Amino acid sequence: MSDTKTIRQVAVIGTGVIGASWTALFLAKGLDVVATDVAPDAEASLRRFVDAAWPALDRLGLTPGASPLRLVFTPNLAEAVKDVDLVQENGPERLEFKQKLYGELDSLLPQDVIIASSSSGLPMSQIQLGAASHPERCVIGHPFNPPHLMPLVEIVGGAKTSGETIRRAENFYTSIGKRTVRINKELPGHVANRLQAALAREVYYLVAEGVLSAADVDTALTHGPGLRWAIMGNMMLNHLGGGRGGIEHFLQQFAAPMAASWKSLGSPVLTAEVQKRLIDSVHAEIGSRTVEELEAERDELLLGLLQLRAKASEGTVQRSIAAE
Repeated sequence: MSDTKTIRQVAVIGTGVIGASWTALFLAKGLDVVATDVAPDAEASLRRFVDAAWPALDRLGLTPGASPLRLVFTPNLAEAVKDVDLVQENGPERLEFKQKLYGELDSLLPQDVIIASSSSGLPMSQIQLGAASHPERCVIGHPFNPPHLMPLVEIVGGAKTSGETIRRAENFYTSIGKRTVRINKELPGHVANRLQAALAREVYYLVAEGVLSAADVDTALTHGPGLRWAIMGNMMLNHLGGGRGGIEHFLQQFAAPMAASWKSLGSPVLTAEVQKRLIDSVHAEIGSRTVEELEAERDELLLGLLQLRAKASEGTVQRSIAAE
């Protein structure tokens, strides 16, 4: 396997929500995409998704030569992976299914073709057992939803994944504008979903206990720490929270009270009664707005934030060049 192999053609296996979003992104980055799915309406649904996503991708910037016309669809797995340079697998989250699929892919693909899984929870060490001949080329490349907009990709190797595969995967995702994090140990849910789960636990507890409504807890997040988290992560914000003394002063001042506060955090039990309380509070927040309207609002604000971050990054690069 070569670190320098150029990836020009990608196979997308499974074209549900995640697979369709990956497809749109790969096309926007000027890649050739062969997609496959056995669902009877999969191709029509996929092409509708790509057409709907294209204006947003155009706003973010298309790679020269990018076109939805570079998409080929086939329900036949062997045809889909013929001559591809990388596979992005988005199959059902069932270990037996994935192991069987990886066995088929292992027999169909040259050994230098990476098989990357979008799995949000299954460990690659278990998935790659299906690829008996070349498990070293199997890796988790877990996106944050929706992949065509959200930059994050979590890269996790299994017990038999090679360092070369991890480097090549990182290089590929970075080349198409993704921000990668390398997770050094396999954990259920990887990292980003675990962070979400930790926050969701306290959110559900607060609403279930009647501390505040769903609308107010969402306001507290989106108009408070959420704004800062969109700019800097928890560790960097803690460093700034320490003033001139940085993270050292922050921990000196806040480590003890922060650890004490953890003991008061809730652990809600999601009984039928608690779930109804959460559902009723969320519907009160939603009002008459449809899911489509909420998605459009989310994506419009997200696009503006992504464009702002890109502009800020470009300014940082230009200042760095000028300083040299």
